Amino acid sequence: MLILLQSLQLNFTIQINGLTYLMHQEQGMLANSIRKRTNIKLGLYHSLFEWFNPLFLQDQANKFATNYFVTSKTMPELYELVNTYKPDIIWSDGGDGALDTYWNSKEFLAWLYNDSPVKDTVVTNDRWGTNCGCKHGGYLTCKDRYNPGKLQQRKWENAMTLDRSSWGYRREATLNDFLTIEELITLIVETVSCGGNILINVGPTKDGRITPIYEERLRQMGQWLKVNGEAIYKTKPWTSQNDTVAPNVWYTSKKSETGTRVYAFVLKWPETDILYLGSPSPSSLTRVTLLGYPSPIPWRIPASQPSGIELLIPVISVNAIPCQWAWVFTMENLAN
Repeated sequence: MLILLQSLQLNFTIQINGLTYLMHQEQGMLANSIRKRTNIKLGLYHSLFEWFNPLFLQDQANKFATNYFVTSKTMPELYELVNTYKPDIIWSDGGDGALDTYWNSKEFLAWLYNDSPVKDTVVTNDRWGTNCGCKHGGYLTCKDRYNPGKLQQRKWENAMTLDRSSWGYRREATLNDFLTIEELITLIVETVSCGGNILINVGPTKDGRITPIYEERLRQMGQWLKVNGEAIYKTKPWTSQNDTVAPNVWYTSKKSETGTRVYAFVLKWPETDILYLGSPSPSSLTRVTLLGYPSPIPWRIPASQPSGIELLIPVISVNAIPCQWAWVFTMENLAN
């Protein structure tokens, strides 16, 4: 798990030193608390630019032939953040509009990976200038809500938000403006099946509260992961990302003691008692289970199909169904 802290408080350094110190202190306390949890990594979000900063507007008016804003604000801030908080991830943003040469990105990244206190552990994304997106970085974000739907050659991330229209809190938002839990789980499954990370944003209120709609989605996601997290955490893409025949079925895989365990995410419960999957090739030793369900799932080789496997779905009572959304069948000892 990664917790990403926004680092925008240093924008106030010149004007309000007391506020800067307070927010520095609070962020430091949070960073220390996170590091006491060995299963959580610390990341810092940092916006390179500020829309209304006079120095940035001056550079922009000069068509970025000058970089007063970068040398006096952005880069000193980044060096300070790294030296102070020693983050595991730097999530850079706001570089659109100017090349990496304006932002001095190469110089900073050279220091970060060669001489900084986190040079051996830090990871960065690709938002370091208009010419860097989807090209350069420890992993690629490309654009907001990036979801290519197929396996990528580089590690990538789907940075998305539960509010369909905003990354912040909106008082006027209605229920339809938020992703349903079914839509959220679908995005998680599609992303992980194709080898990506997923960044799920929630917009807190001005006083830092998480409103009930966000809380509900996060709790639902946690409830689902409690049953099906095995098919998400530490998995890799399988031979097929989604099924060749069955719609709404995606795959991940993981090494097991006996070989490779394949996970089939069924986003919609089968309408009949037979689920035909075209991608897996069973062997005589194949074993199928449903995560969260105690009994094995019977299967057979399709009589009328050239390949694939038919899962014989048992009648499962409401009390015994392991989760409410996106069920995961595991297959071991496949022939492929």
